[in-house]
Amino acid sequence: MLPAAQPGAPERGTPEVSAADHQLAFSQTASLGAADFRRAKLDGRGLRIAIFDVGFSGADQHAAFQHLRTGKRILATYDFLKKLPYVYAGGSHGTEVLSCIAGILPDGTALGLAPEAEFLLARTEQLHREQFAEEEAWLAAAEWADRQGVDIINSSLGYTSRRYFPEQMNGRNSLVARAAAMAVRKGILVVNAAGNDGLDPEWRTIGTPADGDSVLAVGGLDPDNYLHIGFSSYGPTADRRLKPNVTAYGTVLAAAPGGYVRTQGTSFASPLMAGFAACAWQQNRNLTAMQLFEKLQASANLYPYYDYAHGYGMPRASWFTADGPKKPPTAATFDFVAQADSMLAVIIRPGVGQVAARALPLYSDSVDVKAPSISKDKLAAVPAVGREELAPPVSDGAEKSPPAGATPALPDPPSYLYWHVSDRRGVLRTYEVLDVKQRAVLQIPLRNLHAGDTVQVHYRGFTSTYSAQ
Repeated sequence: MLPAAQPGAPERGTPEVSAADHQLAFSQTASLGAADFRRAKLDGRGLRIAIFDVGFSGADQHAAFQHLRTGKRILATYDFLKKLPYVYAGGSHGTEVLSCIAGILPDGTALGLAPEAEFLLARTEQLHREQFAEEEAWLAAAEWADRQGVDIINSSLGYTSRRYFPEQMNGRNSLVARAAAMAVRKGILVVNAAGNDGLDPEWRTIGTPADGDSVLAVGGLDPDNYLHIGFSSYGPTADRRLKPNVTAYGTVLAAAPGGYVRTQGTSFASPLMAGFAACAWQQNRNLTAMQLFEKLQASANLYPYYDYAHGYGMPRASWFTADGPKKPPTAATFDFVAQADSMLAVIIRPGVGQVAARALPLYSDSVDVKAPSISKDKLAAVPAVGREELAPPVSDGAEKSPPAGATPALPDPPSYLYWHVSDRRGVLRTYEVLDVKQRAVLQIPLRNLHAGDTVQVHYRGFTSTYSAQ
């Protein structure tokens, strides 16, 4: 597909928003707790966010950003490749990213969580090339953003196999990772896409600067099942640190020249999280960037459980807005049971084992791993981070517009059981997600556990560990 800014190329967006797309637009923010932020009057006001990207074609005219233009909240723009202030060319990827922080549909539905923030737009990336000058431009943009009092940088960019080897992804080798660390030391929260290489057999891990230890790397979730979306890059880093840190939707509705598009990539999970971070920081401006970083992880739905596909999971606005304890204790939902000194079983408690108005059997042959809802062939086509294209369309029979008076609703996420085995350093040796269809949901041969290993399980908000002797 040709870039939208190229002469003669068709505009990518369409002005119509189907009912399915309207539901997606609603749920991409509702899944993070948009209603809780709205009730607390948290919308990013007072925060400055810089976006580093390939270009912002059409953003200076798009209706989704009319409120930003009216409020004069696009404070500065600069193209660090051409050394010019004009950034509204070069590609529409930045336009889509901006909309996932501050875009608004014609009916008032927000595409992101921080529509009242202030913005600086920087072009640091070329559309069809991968040159080292892009990393130098990232560094220059970070210095420019710091001089103008930016609080958050969203970087939906990443550098991988064209410049580095996987074993170099330790947060210290690349110029851009070191530049991101400098920005954090200056008090800026850096939010970066984890990458779109999850299905690449030669490079499945996160890229740089997402490999930085102080960079909040955001992975992608499938909106259909709330699990890791296949193309989202996996952790850990080359030096075995946890990545990604958190997750958000990897398929979104975004603004683009000509209207709106359904698109996919961790490039869009990252700005959803940048908007979330702006609201959380607005709620407590006394936090440092790294204190906010830690709280964003602690607010995630799996915390303290983690794995290399989901990180700590999806942050929740209620963790920041609710009165009282931030993490109220959850009643136990399962037990570890050693069986004949040869097997460690995880048994769902009887009072919890009610699914769809029926009791779960103790044993059955129905335990399986939840599969992605999109075929790997389709997911493999997702380009590199910063180069994303349109997501697969919904069925041709989808309604062209939302029914009159229809109110989108966020369905309850499925209740999966997450488990991993880690060594004494906290490095995972294995991890898995199970769709719970019986109470005896998991059995682990004790001979497979080494001294110092820890089995950690998370189910319905409860996390517990078993330590091997």
